[in-house]
Amino acid sequence: MHIHKYEKLWLLFGIGALLVFTITIGVSAFYMGNQPPSCLVTVDPSKVETTEPFDQPGLRQVGEKEYEVIVVASSFNFNVGPEKVIRIPVGSTVNFIGTTKDVVHGFEVAGTNANMMLEPGYINTVETTFKKPGKYTIVCNEYCGLGHHLMFATLEVVE
Repeated sequence: MHIHKYEKLWLLFGIGALLVFTITIGVSAFYMGNQPPSCLVTVDPSKVETTEPFDQPGLRQVGEKEYEVIVVASSFNFNVGPEKVIRIPVGSTVNFIGTTKDVVHGFEVAGTNANMMLEPGYINTVETTFKKPGKYTIVCNEYCGLGHHLMFATLEVVE
């Protein structure tokens, strides 16, 4: 069997590209420690309101300038505590921990890298540091129904 030289070149190019992609994924996974999101952290969607920590949503201080915000999304509402406003000092690191009890919702702190999808039955987290004072709007960026545009909360970073 005779293979033309251009076919050999394309075959070598394909094998080379496959090796480069495989090595890149291997280095990313094993050396750098990158992993896909875990589906191991779950919660029963019908019992979200009685399950720790979602039974008391809102802001918690866990260290000096370190906070957790427990978020429960439901139809056209972000439950982030008694007020719809979260206040933290500038320079704080915030770990958002969220879930939903009805449909898929998005969670985005506009103007930051905090962005996650909230799915019924799963717990998702995202961490970000707020270095600039100001008001940040928390929005649902996943269409969830007719009242989707009413779904928001506010995060204030104060001096």
